[in-house]
Amino acid sequence: MLDAAVETIADSETRPVVHSDRGGHYRWPGWLERIEAAKLIRSMSRKASSQDNAACEGFFGRLKTEFFYPRDWRAFSAAQFIDEVDAYIRWYNETRIKMSLGGRSPIEYRRSLGLMPRKQSKFLSASPPGQFSVTINNIKP
Repeated sequence: MLDAAVETIADSETRPVVHSDRGGHYRWPGWLERIEAAKLIRSMSRKASSQDNAACEGFFGRLKTEFFYPRDWRAFSAAQFIDEVDAYIRWYNETRIKMSLGGRSPIEYRRSLGLMPRKQSKFLSASPPGQFSVTINNIKP
């Protein structure tokens, strides 16, 4: 996923900040080499301080509440589960509105600020394997 994200900003002079927790995979030499090669700015939260990474923590909290906990995943293979997570993330970024973003999806909001990369990643433009939809407060998108 990091390589696909880096591809979307290859032609941009602006380098985004990559926020992460202190998980071991974010300290893995291969990850660090990719971050450095792409000249990305790395940001890690302090130990035991989720407030440092509030946006990321908030996203994963919503992912668990809206996507993971309401379903029984035992019958899904790892590949099927990955496809479902991928579909959820696409839905979250492209369709799910947030009142804090003026009733827009994250991608619509970034476009309104001129922050979307000119070149769209194949990661973002590929058709999802399945459609994800969630009902929140009896309102279905």
